[in-house]
Amino acid sequence: MMILVVEDEKDLLYLLRDNLVREGHKVVTAENGLQALRILKELKIDLGIFDVMMPEMDGFHLLQIIRNESDMPVIFLTARTEEIDRIYGLSLGADDYLVKPFSMAELKARVNIQNRHLQKYRAQAENVNEKKEESQQLACGELRMNLSEAVVFKKGKEIPLLAKEFMLLRLFMEHPGCVYTKKQLYRIVWEDDYLYDDNTIMVHISRLRAKIETNPKEPEYLVTVRGVGYKMQKH
Repeated sequence: MMILVVEDEKDLLYLLRDNLVREGHKVVTAENGLQALRILKELKIDLGIFDVMMPEMDGFHLLQIIRNESDMPVIFLTARTEEIDRIYGLSLGADDYLVKPFSMAELKARVNIQNRHLQKYRAQAENVNEKKEESQQLACGELRMNLSEAVVFKKGKEIPLLAKEFMLLRLFMEHPGCVYTKKQLYRIVWEDDYLYDDNTIMVHISRLRAKIETNPKEPEYLVTVRGVGYKMQKH
């Protein structure tokens, strides 16, 4: 992968770069968010590893700007251990979160997970491009999903979804009425048990509801089955 590491502590920045290069990745570096934005305009980046607390522009602000144009996976690095900070980062669209200090082995494991997801996504995209047959459609009430183009519409209006949101919604729409636990959702969509986290699921479900529901507080599509998990209400 082409990885962008953004970290203002130079010793850690070089340590991350050298370890990732030894794993076979291409790595570019920046010491703050403004430098990172300039790099993103020039290069195609597969994965971002961002420190949260940085001068010029912090990692949260950087991710907010990126998410307006890209769903590139991002791993946050932070010395802040409060749960609210982690939830906030995930709500902005982060894919993972590492609290300092962390081991290089753990970072490599999480980078490898993102790499697997990327390779799978690319393989699926290539398969779609090869077939180019009539569009596959999923429907539930006023929701329509075009699988070959990976787009979702409600009442004819496109709903912009990030990759994980699309994968979650697809799972629910393919199996309406089927109840999934949080752990099952994490295993299917994130394809990993090791990093299972309730908050990750809850944040993504909340963001998905905000996009597809008329009133997210009283969902008509993606409903909670108390004490069990979530399901797509049949329409």
